[in-house]
Amino acid sequence: MCECCKGSKDPKFVKVDKFLSQFEGEKGSLISILQQTQREFGYLPEDVIYYIARKIQIPASTIYGVATFYAQFHLKPRGKYVIRVCLGTACHVSGANKILAEFEKQLGIKPGETTEDLKFTLETVGCLGACGLAPTIMVNEKTYGKMTPEKVNEVLQKYNEMETVAAAQ
Repeated sequence: MCECCKGSKDPKFVKVDKFLSQFEGEKGSLISILQQTQREFGYLPEDVIYYIARKIQIPASTIYGVATFYAQFHLKPRGKYVIRVCLGTACHVSGANKILAEFEKQLGIKPGETTEDLKFTLETVGCLGACGLAPTIMVNEKTYGKMTPEKVNEVLQKYNEMETVAAAQ
């Protein structure tokens, strides 16, 4: 048994074994396995990648190749709230860079990073498809249009308040 896996009695690996059994004998199931792994853990933990590689008998480098090729996969933990700042043409000319800079300042992170408390992840995207609302951001699945640097604090406060209410319950 490799040191990274600590044996299949670890609850983390018991979960992995459970969903791996659904794909047993299926060729070409790696993407589905990685999608299920990410649904379970929120990202693709390194020890789980190595465990899966051993279980399905493929090199871990193959898994990393797939995971880094597709933008849907994440190798680091992500925040509960993923903030996407559109940098498409309409948003860019409407001041998206100032909005991004304000998020960076208030969160203390750069695009592609997550706050230490795992509350927020900041990302940039090429287009959100809401050009008429430019500049636009999304927090998870909610779109905010006509953003200004001044509205950044309002958006962050909303999600911080949601956390406070959830913690009080």
